Amino acid sequence: MIQSTFEEAFSQEWIERNIKNPIHELAIIRQIIPWDKLVKRLSQFYHKSKGPMGKSIRIMVALSIVARFEKLSDREVIEQVKENPYIQYFCNVSDKGIQTFLHPTSLRVFRKRLGKKGVGIIEEEVFNLLRRVGVIRGDNMLMDSTVLASNIIYPNDVQLIHQAFKKMRSFCKLQGIAPWWDEQEVKKLWRGFGLDKDKQSNRGAWLVKFDELFIPALEAFTNKVESLNTSTKRKNKASKLLELLKLLQQQTLEKLSGEKHILNRIVSLDETDARPIKKGKSHPTCEFGTTSQMTFNREGFMITVENFIGNPGDKTLYPDTLDLYVKRMKGYPDTAITDLGYRRQDNFKYSEGKVNTVFLGKSSDVSQEKQEFCQKARSATEGFIAVAKNLRGFGRSLYRGLEGDRIWSLLCQTAYNLKKFLQLYLAEALEDEHLILLGL
Repeated sequence: MIQSTFEEAFSQEWIERNIKNPIHELAIIRQIIPWDKLVKRLSQFYHKSKGPMGKSIRIMVALSIVARFEKLSDREVIEQVKENPYIQYFCNVSDKGIQTFLHPTSLRVFRKRLGKKGVGIIEEEVFNLLRRVGVIRGDNMLMDSTVLASNIIYPNDVQLIHQAFKKMRSFCKLQGIAPWWDEQEVKKLWRGFGLDKDKQSNRGAWLVKFDELFIPALEAFTNKVESLNTSTKRKNKASKLLELLKLLQQQTLEKLSGEKHILNRIVSLDETDARPIKKGKSHPTCEFGTTSQMTFNREGFMITVENFIGNPGDKTLYPDTLDLYVKRMKGYPDTAITDLGYRRQDNFKYSEGKVNTVFLGKSSDVSQEKQEFCQKARSATEGFIAVAKNLRGFGRSLYRGLEGDRIWSLLCQTAYNLKKFLQLYLAEALEDEHLILLGL
Protein backbone atom coordinates (compact mmCIF):
# COMPACT_ATOMS: atom_id res chain seq x y z
CA MET A 1 0.00 0.00 0.00
CA ILE A 2 1.24 3.50 -0.74
CA GLN A 3 -0.05 7.04 -0.67
CA SER A 4 -1.67 7.51 -4.09
CA THR A 5 -2.38 11.21 -3.60
CA PHE A 6 -0.17 14.07 -2.54
CA GLU A 7 -0.34 17.67 -1.40
CA GLU A 8 2.22 20.40 -1.77
CA ALA A 9 4.56 20.13 1.21
CA PHE A 10 5.72 23.76 1.24
CA SER A 11 4.13 27.04 2.18
CA GLN A 12 4.75 30.16 0.15
CA GLU A 13 6.78 31.47 3.08
CA TRP A 14 9.09 28.41 2.98
CA ILE A 15 9.55 28.79 -0.79
CA GLU A 16 10.45 32.47 -0.53
CA ARG A 17 12.90 31.74 2.30
CA ASN A 18 14.67 28.74 0.73
CA ILE A 19 14.26 28.93 -3.06
CA LYS A 20 16.27 32.06 -3.81
CA ASN A 21 16.63 31.27 -7.50
CA PRO A 22 13.17 30.68 -9.05
CA ILE A 23 14.77 29.77 -12.41
CA HIS A 24 16.93 27.02 -10.93
CA GLU A 25 16.84 23.88 -13.11
CA LEU A 26 14.99 21.81 -10.52
CA ALA A 27 12.51 24.59 -9.82
CA ILE A 28 11.68 24.73 -13.54
CA ILE A 29 11.31 21.02 -14.24
CA ARG A 30 9.26 20.61 -11.05
CA GLN A 31 6.58 22.56 -12.91
CA ILE A 32 6.94 20.49 -16.08
CA ILE A 33 6.61 16.93 -14.82
CA PRO A 34 2.96 15.75 -14.76
CA TRP A 35 2.95 14.49 -11.17
CA ASP A 36 -0.80 13.84 -10.97
CA LYS A 37 -0.77 11.58 -14.03
CA LEU A 38 2.27 9.71 -12.78
CA VAL A 39 0.80 9.10 -9.34
CA LYS A 40 -2.45 7.87 -10.87
CA ARG A 41 -0.82 5.51 -13.38
CA LEU A 42 1.79 4.11 -10.99
CA SER A 43 -0.72 3.37 -8.21
CA GLN A 44 -1.61 0.20 -10.19
CA PHE A 45 1.60 -1.39 -8.91
CA TYR A 46 0.36 -1.27 -5.31
CA HIS A 47 -2.57 -2.93 -3.56
CA LYS A 48 -5.15 -0.39 -2.46
CA SER A 49 -5.60 -1.74 1.05
CA LYS A 50 -2.97 -4.39 1.85
CA GLY A 51 0.56 -3.85 3.09
CA PRO A 52 2.17 -1.15 5.26
CA MET A 53 1.83 2.46 4.22
CA GLY A 54 4.85 3.66 2.28
CA LYS A 55 6.07 7.03 1.10
CA SER A 56 3.99 8.74 -1.55
CA ILE A 57 4.55 7.87 -5.20
CA ARG A 58 5.20 11.57 -5.79
CA ILE A 59 8.29 11.46 -3.54
CA MET A 60 9.59 8.15 -4.88
CA VAL A 61 9.27 9.21 -8.52
CA ALA A 62 10.96 12.54 -7.84
CA LEU A 63 13.86 10.84 -6.07
CA SER A 64 14.30 8.41 -8.98
CA ILE A 65 14.36 11.24 -11.54
CA VAL A 66 16.61 13.63 -9.64
CA ALA A 67 19.11 10.84 -8.89
CA ARG A 68 19.76 10.46 -12.61
CA PHE A 69 19.35 14.20 -13.31
CA GLU A 70 22.14 15.00 -10.82
CA LYS A 71 24.05 11.69 -11.31
CA LEU A 72 23.66 10.57 -7.69
CA SER A 73 23.54 7.11 -6.14
CA ASP A 74 20.57 6.08 -3.99
CA ARG A 75 22.46 6.92 -0.82
CA GLU A 76 23.71 10.25 -2.19
CA VAL A 77 20.29 11.43 -3.33
CA ILE A 78 18.80 10.78 0.13
CA GLU A 79 21.63 12.78 1.70
CA GLN A 80 21.17 15.61 -0.78
CA VAL A 81 17.47 15.89 0.07
CA LYS A 82 18.56 16.64 3.64
CA GLU A 83 21.14 19.23 2.59
CA ASN A 84 19.95 20.82 -0.67
CA PRO A 85 16.69 22.83 -0.49
CA TYR A 86 16.23 22.70 -4.28
CA ILE A 87 16.30 18.89 -4.30
CA GLN A 88 14.05 18.87 -1.22
CA TYR A 89 11.64 21.20 -3.04
CA PHE A 90 11.73 19.10 -6.22
CA CYS A 91 11.00 15.90 -4.28
CA ASN A 92 8.23 17.52 -2.19
CA VAL A 93 9.77 16.36 1.10
CA SER A 94 8.71 18.47 4.07
CA ASP A 95 11.07 19.50 6.89
CA LYS A 96 9.25 17.27 9.36
CA GLY A 97 11.33 14.16 10.03
CA ILE A 98 13.59 14.88 7.06
CA GLN A 99 16.71 13.42 8.69
CA THR A 100 15.14 9.97 8.77
CA PHE A 101 12.45 10.27 6.10
CA LEU A 102 13.63 7.37 3.89
CA HIS A 103 16.27 4.63 3.78
CA PRO A 104 18.22 4.36 0.48
CA THR A 105 17.23 0.70 0.02
CA SER A 106 13.60 1.81 -0.37
CA LEU A 107 14.49 3.22 -3.79
CA ARG A 108 15.76 -0.18 -4.92
CA VAL A 109 12.55 -1.82 -3.66
CA PHE A 110 10.52 0.83 -5.51
CA ARG A 111 12.32 0.19 -8.81
CA LYS A 112 11.95 -3.57 -8.40
CA ARG A 113 8.20 -3.17 -7.85
CA LEU A 114 7.76 -0.94 -10.89
CA GLY A 115 10.10 -2.86 -13.19
CA LYS A 116 10.65 -1.75 -16.77
CA LYS A 117 6.93 -1.21 -17.31
CA GLY A 118 6.50 1.19 -14.40
CA VAL A 119 9.70 3.16 -15.02
CA GLY A 120 8.67 3.30 -18.69
CA ILE A 121 5.50 5.11 -17.59
CA ILE A 122 7.62 7.82 -15.92
CA GLU A 123 9.70 8.32 -19.07
CA GLU A 124 6.64 8.16 -21.32
CA GLU A 125 4.68 10.83 -19.47
CA VAL A 126 7.58 13.30 -19.50
CA PHE A 127 8.39 12.54 -23.14
CA ASN A 128 4.77 12.81 -24.33
CA LEU A 129 4.33 16.17 -22.64
CA LEU A 130 7.36 17.60 -24.44
CA ARG A 131 6.20 16.04 -27.72
CA ARG A 132 2.59 17.27 -27.48
CA VAL A 133 3.59 20.88 -26.92
CA GLY A 134 5.99 20.80 -29.86
CA VAL A 135 9.30 20.81 -28.00
CA ILE A 136 10.26 17.38 -29.39
CA ARG A 137 9.77 17.09 -33.15
CA GLY A 138 10.21 13.93 -35.17
CA ASP A 139 10.99 15.09 -38.71
CA ASN A 140 14.56 13.69 -38.63
CA MET A 141 15.69 10.38 -37.13
CA LEU A 142 19.36 9.93 -36.18
CA MET A 143 20.23 6.35 -35.22
CA ASP A 144 23.30 4.73 -33.65
CA SER A 145 24.32 2.20 -31.01
CA THR A 146 26.85 2.27 -28.19
CA VAL A 147 27.79 0.28 -25.08
CA LEU A 148 26.15 0.72 -21.70
CA ALA A 149 29.04 -0.50 -19.59
CA SER A 150 28.34 -2.70 -16.56
CA ASN A 151 29.72 -1.75 -13.17
CA ILE A 152 32.41 -4.46 -13.08
CA ILE A 153 36.18 -4.55 -12.94
CA TYR A 154 38.06 -5.43 -16.11
CA PRO A 155 37.61 -9.23 -16.23
CA ASN A 156 40.15 -12.01 -16.66
CA ASP A 157 39.75 -15.79 -16.51
CA VAL A 158 41.69 -16.26 -13.27
CA GLN A 159 39.63 -13.58 -11.54
CA LEU A 160 36.41 -15.29 -12.63
CA ILE A 161 37.40 -18.61 -11.04
CA HIS A 162 38.43 -16.78 -7.86
CA GLN A 163 35.01 -15.12 -7.92
CA ALA A 164 33.42 -18.57 -8.32
CA PHE A 165 35.03 -19.70 -5.05
CA LYS A 166 33.56 -16.60 -3.38
CA LYS A 167 30.11 -17.57 -4.66
CA MET A 168 30.47 -21.10 -3.31
CA ARG A 169 31.72 -19.67 -0.01
CA SER A 170 28.53 -17.59 0.28
CA PHE A 171 26.53 -20.78 -0.38
CA CYS A 172 28.39 -22.50 2.49
CA LYS A 173 27.64 -19.62 4.85
CA LEU A 174 23.95 -19.65 3.90
CA GLN A 175 23.65 -23.40 4.43
CA GLY A 176 25.79 -23.44 7.57
CA ILE A 177 28.38 -25.86 6.19
CA ALA A 178 32.16 -25.76 5.93
CA PRO A 179 33.90 -25.22 2.56
CA TRP A 180 34.91 -28.51 0.96
CA TRP A 181 37.98 -27.18 -0.86
CA ASP A 182 41.38 -26.08 0.43
CA GLU A 183 40.77 -22.44 1.38
CA GLN A 184 44.40 -21.80 2.20
CA GLU A 185 45.53 -23.07 -1.19
CA VAL A 186 43.06 -20.75 -2.96
CA LYS A 187 44.31 -17.79 -0.92
CA LYS A 188 47.91 -18.72 -1.62
CA LEU A 189 47.31 -18.95 -5.38
CA TRP A 190 45.39 -15.67 -5.46
CA ARG A 191 48.15 -13.89 -3.56
CA GLY A 192 50.78 -15.32 -5.89
CA PHE A 193 48.81 -14.25 -8.94
CA GLY A 194 48.44 -10.74 -7.55
CA LEU A 195 52.16 -10.41 -6.85
CA ASP A 196 53.28 -11.79 -10.21
CA LYS A 197 54.74 -8.82 -12.09
CA ASP A 198 54.53 -10.73 -15.35
CA LYS A 199 51.03 -12.11 -14.84
CA GLN A 200 49.97 -11.17 -18.37
CA SER A 201 52.48 -13.60 -19.87
CA ASN A 202 51.93 -16.23 -17.17
CA ARG A 203 48.13 -16.03 -17.09
CA GLY A 204 47.71 -19.38 -18.85
CA ALA A 205 49.81 -21.16 -16.23
CA TRP A 206 47.93 -19.51 -13.39
CA LEU A 207 44.60 -20.44 -15.01
CA VAL A 208 45.64 -24.10 -15.10
CA LYS A 209 46.50 -24.02 -11.37
CA PHE A 210 43.19 -22.41 -10.42
CA ASP A 211 41.22 -24.76 -12.66
CA GLU A 212 42.82 -27.80 -11.04
CA LEU A 213 41.31 -26.69 -7.73
CA PHE A 214 38.02 -25.59 -9.25
CA ILE A 215 37.12 -28.84 -11.07
CA PRO A 216 36.81 -31.06 -7.95
CA ALA A 217 35.19 -28.20 -5.99
CA LEU A 218 32.53 -27.85 -8.71
CA GLU A 219 31.86 -31.60 -8.74
CA ALA A 220 31.24 -31.55 -4.99
CA PHE A 221 29.06 -28.45 -5.34
CA THR A 222 26.95 -30.28 -7.92
CA ASN A 223 26.29 -33.13 -5.50
CA LYS A 224 25.44 -30.76 -2.66
CA VAL A 225 22.95 -28.78 -4.76
CA GLU A 226 21.23 -31.95 -6.00
CA SER A 227 20.80 -33.21 -2.42
CA LEU A 228 19.93 -29.83 -0.95
CA ASN A 229 17.11 -29.86 1.60
CA THR A 230 15.88 -26.28 1.83
CA SER A 231 13.15 -23.95 0.55
CA THR A 232 12.22 -23.93 -3.13
CA LYS A 233 13.46 -20.35 -3.47
CA ARG A 234 16.90 -21.17 -2.07
CA LYS A 235 17.19 -24.36 -4.11
CA ASN A 236 16.34 -22.49 -7.32
CA LYS A 237 18.95 -19.85 -6.48
CA ALA A 238 21.57 -22.55 -5.85
CA SER A 239 20.63 -24.34 -9.10
CA LYS A 240 21.07 -21.12 -11.09
CA LEU A 241 24.49 -20.60 -9.51
CA LEU A 242 25.47 -24.17 -10.36
CA GLU A 243 24.39 -23.68 -13.97
CA LEU A 244 26.46 -20.49 -14.16
CA LEU A 245 29.56 -22.15 -12.68
CA LYS A 246 29.25 -25.07 -15.10
CA LEU A 247 29.18 -22.58 -17.96
CA LEU A 248 32.28 -20.92 -16.50
CA GLN A 249 34.07 -24.28 -16.38
CA GLN A 250 33.12 -25.02 -19.99
CA GLN A 251 34.44 -21.63 -21.10
CA THR A 252 37.63 -22.15 -19.10
CA LEU A 253 38.28 -25.44 -20.89
CA GLU A 254 37.73 -23.71 -24.24
CA LYS A 255 40.16 -20.98 -23.22
CA LEU A 256 42.81 -23.52 -22.16
CA SER A 257 42.40 -25.36 -25.47
CA GLY A 258 43.37 -22.17 -27.32
CA GLU A 259 39.90 -20.96 -28.37
CA LYS A 260 39.88 -17.17 -28.80
CA HIS A 261 36.27 -16.54 -29.82
CA ILE A 262 33.98 -18.06 -27.18
CA LEU A 263 30.26 -17.81 -27.97
CA ASN A 264 28.11 -15.96 -25.41
CA ARG A 265 31.06 -15.58 -23.05
CA ILE A 266 30.32 -14.44 -19.50
CA VAL A 267 32.61 -11.78 -18.04
CA SER A 268 31.15 -11.47 -14.53
CA LEU A 269 29.35 -13.78 -12.11
CA ASP A 270 27.44 -10.78 -10.72
CA GLU A 271 26.56 -9.13 -14.04
CA THR A 272 25.69 -12.28 -15.97
CA ASP A 273 24.11 -10.34 -18.87
CA ALA A 274 27.27 -8.32 -19.55
CA ARG A 275 29.28 -9.28 -22.64
CA PRO A 276 32.55 -8.15 -24.24
CA ILE A 277 31.58 -5.64 -26.94
CA LYS A 278 33.74 -3.97 -29.58
CA LYS A 279 32.38 -0.92 -31.36
CA GLY A 280 35.22 -0.08 -33.74
CA LYS A 281 36.75 2.55 -31.46
CA SER A 282 40.49 2.78 -30.88
CA HIS A 283 39.99 3.34 -27.15
CA PRO A 284 38.76 1.45 -25.37
CA THR A 285 39.08 -1.42 -27.81
CA CYS A 286 36.53 -3.45 -25.86
CA GLU A 287 33.86 -2.57 -23.29
CA PHE A 288 31.91 -4.93 -21.06
CA GLY A 289 28.17 -4.47 -20.79
CA THR A 290 25.08 -4.43 -22.99
CA THR A 291 24.38 -2.84 -26.36
CA SER A 292 22.40 0.40 -26.11
CA GLN A 293 20.51 1.33 -29.29
CA MET A 294 19.51 5.02 -29.45
CA THR A 295 17.68 7.39 -31.77
CA PHE A 296 17.67 11.18 -31.63
CA ASN A 297 16.02 13.99 -33.54
CA ARG A 298 18.12 16.71 -35.12
CA GLU A 299 17.79 18.97 -32.07
CA GLY A 300 19.36 16.24 -29.93
CA PHE A 301 16.37 14.95 -27.97
CA MET A 302 16.56 11.21 -27.32
CA ILE A 303 13.52 9.55 -28.88
CA THR A 304 14.16 5.86 -28.17
CA VAL A 305 16.63 3.74 -26.23
CA GLU A 306 16.78 -0.06 -26.08
CA ASN A 307 19.21 -2.51 -24.47
CA PHE A 308 20.31 -5.89 -25.82
CA ILE A 309 22.53 -8.68 -24.50
CA GLY A 310 25.72 -8.94 -26.52
CA ASN A 311 26.26 -7.04 -29.74
CA PRO A 312 23.47 -7.73 -32.26
CA GLY A 313 24.20 -6.38 -35.74
CA ASP A 314 23.08 -2.82 -36.39
CA LYS A 315 21.73 -3.95 -39.76
CA THR A 316 19.16 -6.17 -38.05
CA LEU A 317 18.16 -3.51 -35.51
CA TYR A 318 17.15 -0.88 -38.06
CA PRO A 319 13.56 -2.00 -38.92
CA ASP A 320 12.36 -2.48 -35.34
CA THR A 321 14.03 0.74 -34.19
CA LEU A 322 12.38 2.70 -37.00
CA ASP A 323 9.01 1.23 -36.01
CA LEU A 324 9.58 2.22 -32.40
CA TYR A 325 10.52 5.76 -33.47
CA VAL A 326 7.31 6.01 -35.50
CA LYS A 327 5.24 4.74 -32.58
CA ARG A 328 6.72 7.32 -30.23
CA MET A 329 6.49 10.27 -32.63
CA LYS A 330 3.10 9.29 -34.13
CA GLY A 331 4.44 9.40 -37.66
CA TYR A 332 7.37 8.62 -39.97
CA PRO A 333 10.39 10.93 -40.10
CA ASP A 334 11.17 12.79 -43.28
CA THR A 335 14.84 11.76 -43.03
CA ALA A 336 16.60 8.73 -41.51
CA ILE A 337 20.35 9.02 -40.87
CA THR A 338 22.75 6.27 -39.74
CA ASP A 339 26.36 5.19 -40.20
CA LEU A 340 27.65 2.42 -42.47
CA GLY A 341 26.95 -0.21 -39.82
CA TYR A 342 23.26 -0.10 -40.75
CA ARG A 343 23.88 -0.26 -44.48
CA ARG A 344 21.83 -3.05 -45.97
CA GLN A 345 19.64 -3.20 -49.05
CA ASP A 346 16.77 -4.61 -47.00
CA ASN A 347 16.81 -1.48 -44.85
CA PHE A 348 16.44 0.75 -47.91
CA LYS A 349 13.53 -1.40 -49.02
CA TYR A 350 11.96 -1.30 -45.56
CA SER A 351 12.07 2.51 -45.61
CA GLU A 352 10.75 2.80 -49.16
CA GLY A 353 7.46 4.66 -49.31
CA LYS A 354 7.71 5.55 -45.62
CA VAL A 355 10.81 7.75 -45.23
CA ASN A 356 11.51 10.31 -47.94
CA THR A 357 15.29 10.48 -47.47
CA VAL A 358 17.42 7.57 -46.20
CA PHE A 359 21.13 8.13 -45.49
CA LEU A 360 22.93 4.93 -44.44
CA GLY A 361 26.47 6.25 -44.28
CA LYS A 362 27.22 7.19 -47.91
CA SER A 363 26.75 10.58 -49.50
CA SER A 364 25.55 8.88 -52.70
CA ASP A 365 22.45 7.68 -50.77
CA VAL A 366 20.88 11.14 -51.02
CA SER A 367 20.59 14.01 -53.48
CA GLN A 368 23.38 16.58 -53.60
CA GLU A 369 21.32 19.27 -51.87
CA LYS A 370 20.71 16.89 -48.93
CA GLN A 371 24.28 15.65 -48.55
CA GLU A 372 25.63 18.43 -46.33
CA PHE A 373 22.62 18.22 -43.99
CA CYS A 374 22.95 14.44 -43.63
CA GLN A 375 26.72 14.55 -43.09
CA LYS A 376 26.38 17.17 -40.36
CA ALA A 377 23.53 15.26 -38.76
CA ARG A 378 25.65 12.10 -38.77
CA SER A 379 28.45 13.99 -37.00
CA ALA A 380 25.93 15.41 -34.54
CA THR A 381 24.81 11.89 -33.63
CA GLU A 382 28.31 11.11 -32.38
CA GLY A 383 28.15 14.24 -30.26
CA PHE A 384 24.75 13.37 -28.80
CA ILE A 385 25.97 9.90 -27.82
CA ALA A 386 29.14 11.37 -26.29
CA VAL A 387 27.02 13.72 -24.17
CA ALA A 388 24.73 10.83 -23.15
CA LYS A 389 27.68 8.68 -22.07
CA ASN A 390 29.89 11.31 -20.45
CA LEU A 391 27.38 13.76 -18.99
CA ARG A 392 23.98 12.06 -18.75
CA GLY A 393 24.65 8.74 -17.05
CA PHE A 394 24.85 6.32 -19.96
CA GLY A 395 28.53 5.68 -19.36
CA ARG A 396 28.13 2.99 -16.69
CA SER A 397 25.04 1.34 -15.27
CA LEU A 398 24.80 0.96 -11.50
CA TYR A 399 21.83 -1.42 -11.77
CA ARG A 400 22.30 -5.15 -12.28
CA GLY A 401 21.18 -7.38 -15.13
CA LEU A 402 19.54 -6.59 -18.45
CA GLU A 403 16.30 -5.56 -16.72
CA GLY A 404 18.32 -3.21 -14.50
CA ASP A 405 20.08 -1.75 -17.55
CA ARG A 406 16.73 -1.10 -19.21
CA ILE A 407 15.40 0.66 -16.11
CA TRP A 408 18.65 2.64 -15.87
CA SER A 409 18.39 3.69 -19.53
CA LEU A 410 14.79 4.87 -19.19
CA LEU A 411 15.60 7.02 -16.15
CA CYS A 412 18.72 8.39 -17.88
CA GLN A 413 16.64 9.14 -20.99
CA THR A 414 14.16 11.09 -18.85
CA ALA A 415 16.96 13.13 -17.31
CA TYR A 416 18.68 13.58 -20.69
CA ASN A 417 15.56 15.05 -22.33
CA LEU A 418 14.82 17.32 -19.38
CA LYS A 419 18.40 18.63 -19.56
CA LYS A 420 18.08 19.10 -23.31
CA PHE A 421 14.83 21.00 -22.83
CA LEU A 422 16.49 23.33 -20.34
CA GLN A 423 19.47 23.82 -22.65
CA LEU A 424 17.43 24.68 -25.75
CA TYR A 425 14.26 26.29 -24.45
CA LEU A 426 14.85 27.79 -21.03
CA ALA A 427 15.86 31.25 -22.23
CA GLU A 428 12.91 31.48 -24.61
CA ALA A 429 10.50 30.20 -21.97
CA LEU A 430 11.67 32.71 -19.40
CA GLU A 431 11.24 35.57 -21.86
CA ASP A 432 7.67 34.34 -22.30
CA GLU A 433 6.85 34.61 -18.59
CA HIS A 434 7.75 31.31 -17.03
CA LEU A 435 6.91 28.39 -19.34
CA ILE A 436 4.05 29.92 -21.30
CA LEU A 437 5.94 28.34 -24.20
CA LEU A 438 4.70 24.97 -22.95
CA GLY A 439 1.16 26.08 -22.35
CA LEU A 440 1.58 25.41 -18.61
